[in-house]
Amino acid sequence: MTPAGILVDLTVLLVAAVATAAVRTPDPVRQAVVLSQLGLLLALLFTFLQAPDVALSQLAVGTVVTPLLILLTVRKIRRQGGTDGGAGRRGRGGDR
Repeated sequence: MTPAGILVDLTVLLVAAVATAAVRTPDPVRQAVVLSQLGLLLALLFTFLQAPDVALSQLAVGTVVTPLLILLTVRKIRRQGGTDGGAGRRGRGGDR
């Protein structure tokens, strides 16, 4: 087995481990951090597989944009008082 093949195999194993960690992490903020690490590993894997265009796209979207959107969404939800069972916000004339 070539050194490049060993790097690919090791990276695939790391991707599987980090993806499992992302699924099993209960806190959305920590999930975003783990998802960012997963995106970085996937970009590395695509680089090893000689797909630099896909690696750059993954680096931009999977490592930066997606976790950032998750963090901003969690921040907005927590500012609004957390989850309220889908009842919406109070004070808009719906409470009678």
